[in-house]
Amino acid sequence: MFPETEAEISEAVKDATGPLRIVGGATRRIGKPVGGAALHMAGLAGISLYEPGALTLVAKAGTPLVEIETTLSAEKQRLAFEPLDYRALLGSDGTPTIGGAIATNASGPRRIAVGAARDHMLGVRYVDGAGTVIKNGGRVMKNVTGYDLVKLLTGSWGTLGVMTEVSLKVLPDVDFEATLILHGLSTGDAVRAMSDALGSPFEVTGAAHVARADDLPSTMLRLEGFENSVRYRLSALKDRLSGYGDISEIEGDPSKTAWRRIRDVDMFADWSGDVWRLSVRPSDAPGLVSRLGNGFHVMLDWGGGLIWVLAPEGTDLRARLGPLSGHATLIRASDTTRAALPVFHPEPTPVAQLSAGLRARFDPRGILNPGLMGG
Repeated sequence: MFPETEAEISEAVKDATGPLRIVGGATRRIGKPVGGAALHMAGLAGISLYEPGALTLVAKAGTPLVEIETTLSAEKQRLAFEPLDYRALLGSDGTPTIGGAIATNASGPRRIAVGAARDHMLGVRYVDGAGTVIKNGGRVMKNVTGYDLVKLLTGSWGTLGVMTEVSLKVLPDVDFEATLILHGLSTGDAVRAMSDALGSPFEVTGAAHVARADDLPSTMLRLEGFENSVRYRLSALKDRLSGYGDISEIEGDPSKTAWRRIRDVDMFADWSGDVWRLSVRPSDAPGLVSRLGNGFHVMLDWGGGLIWVLAPEGTDLRARLGPLSGHATLIRASDTTRAALPVFHPEPTPVAQLSAGLRARFDPRGILNPGLMGG
């Protein structure tokens, strides 16, 4: 099905006699394989409202991210949460859409400074599992009132409703960016250095550590803003971290390219193996990396709070790591592995009961992406 209006989506959901597989830009192959009829959202596209002075944008769910980013760039604005593009990592094509980014809460390295995608949401329109069109939130920041279904829908992977329109807060673009690179640090030293930098007054907007076995580990710290300010803060941060050893700098386009690669986990794109995403306390990262042992490659983002792991195919990473205070999500693997292992981290019983209750209320027939998140 290829609906082009919200009304057509509503009718499609009402008329459905079995499961519906919600398809955005067809770029993400994550979650349990979902059967049923495909409901493609690409036909519901276009920017409905953009008010640069109010820092707000409203777009239909199937709007390509590149269209939104181009429109914002013309006004020197941006989506500050840096939505990820998984196409290289997953070997997929298609076109990333704003609805897909919000449905998955796709948030890049700048999350540590500005928050996740859900923190930039102002309002949403969606069709629930009964085919009812529902609006929540507003189109501008002063109008956001009522129950916060906006944040509930963000990151729900299309299991609670079919998003048709989203309202977003946007932010001014930056004049200049530069990155400090600390070379050869262990995971423990890297986390300490990133924590030191993030706790400094120098407004770090990216803190990552790449440790592939084929190269010297690199710990990267990004600063953004007006050029004179960035250069001053870069020099001061370099002095602060001088005890960690060899430090180099990149700026401008090379810095932007490096952070795009971190955002999209490009360094694992051409390597075979499964890719896992761990969300943990930064202080736990060194111990978890140590428990992995040989045969694994890692990248830390969010100051160590996000760990990307490239593992041998078929590895049950949760079993290997043991008790985990956080979440382990299987991002890339064969259909066989995704069918055998829970893709999303198993929820504690009380949380699982709450999740099931929410899905039953939003989607009483259980037809929207059923089983995708394991429930």
